[in-house]
Amino acid sequence: MTPILIPLAEILPDALPRDRTQLDPEAMAELIASVASTGLRQPIEVWALSQPSPPHRYGLISGLRRLTAHQRLAEMRRDGHFDQIAAFVRTPESIPEAMAAMVAENEIRAETSPWEKGATLLAATRAGIFDTLDAATLGLHPACNRQKRARLRAFAEVVEDFEDALATPERLTTRQMHRLAAALRAGLSQVLHLTLRDHPRASLPSQWQALLPLLSEALTDPGEDATPTTPGRPRRFLQLKQGLTIRRERSGDGWILRFSGPEARSGALMDDIFDHIERWFQPE
Repeated sequence: MTPILIPLAEILPDALPRDRTQLDPEAMAELIASVASTGLRQPIEVWALSQPSPPHRYGLISGLRRLTAHQRLAEMRRDGHFDQIAAFVRTPESIPEAMAAMVAENEIRAETSPWEKGATLLAATRAGIFDTLDAATLGLHPACNRQKRARLRAFAEVVEDFEDALATPERLTTRQMHRLAAALRAGLSQVLHLTLRDHPRASLPSQWQALLPLLSEALTDPGEDATPTTPGRPRRFLQLKQGLTIRRERSGDGWILRFSGPEARSGALMDDIFDHIERWFQPE
């Protein structure tokens, strides 16, 4: 197949849900310098849109970094030299096949983060390209075994639950994503979000430190706390109408009750709680 030159303006970069939400600045600078010096070594891949939306006539399958490099060079040079890009015009049998090609290409060139992998599966499902997360996982990662597909699906569930709650989530490690997935399976979603609301402008490391006690609880054996004879147990938190929230957290040798909300700012509340506990455990 022979590539053709296509004007940048005719290519829609996000025609498919992308599996790379962040482009590494250092790597992009190196690629831009390389393209400026020696040209594009490998054409991008596109397909002709069945319903063009001017000026877009083509959708991008793979080559987001290369397309971005050309766009930035075109903006910098403004001499028309980089206003077009070499592209293979593919005719995939289906959009899922095109997405699978994009995922495979990115895995080879620069591995995406676990958050980005989950975000791609979720986006493909929401866009109706796949009916379910299971179908998306199988369609975009056909070479993976069942265990790895289950992990990827769990990443998508983490993205769905925390996509608007975490700062710079694409920086989460694989281990951190697994811990969040375990917490969701343990039913800790609501209390995790309550904790994050107490740190609305915090960085990801600060948010993670706040979540660690709850994440540690998700990995421990619940023991007698979760038996069939105690429905609704364990209780993770209590929210009162006055705006007071009480959460429990596991410590090294027991449990901690954490109070938050307007009333918790007063030390008098703690005095009242001590009085109640004393009457409860040490009646006169």
